[in-house]
Amino acid sequence: MKETNRIEELIEDIYDGEPWLDVTLAGTLKNISASDAAKKVALHWNSIWEIVVHIIAWRQTQLKRVQGNFIPSPPDNYFEPVQDQSELAWQNMLKQLKDSQQQWLDFLQKMNDDDLNKTYAGNHASYYKNIHGLIQHDAYHLGQIVLLAKKP
Repeated sequence: MKETNRIEELIEDIYDGEPWLDVTLAGTLKNISASDAAKKVALHWNSIWEIVVHIIAWRQTQLKRVQGNFIPSPPDNYFEPVQDQSELAWQNMLKQLKDSQQQWLDFLQKMNDDDLNKTYAGNHASYYKNIHGLIQHDAYHLGQIVLLAKKP
């Protein structure tokens, strides 16, 4: 099996497969309403919605980076307040997350294993390391979402 196929499987698992941590992004988010997603449990904490916006932006940026583009991270690190907190906007956000998932899968299906050795100029790490960092990033924020979604 090609390494890119193994990585593709890991990205599928964390999104909506069978990851080692027993929860997925899609599975966790599907039962969260817009009002619950927008809720701040503490003043300086991010809401679930803000975390999802961050995940999507990070996924899009990392994809562009492993396609050879230099993209610096913005000062807000892709954490932005949610302006439209409607259910329709939340469903659109979930669709954007799903679309980012498909973009990654499409990219990995076309990627050669040799490309994993290329280096991203922004951090001098291999594409392999950057892509695995994306998976770890998704898992980290999924843990936050699971905690924020717990009802008292």
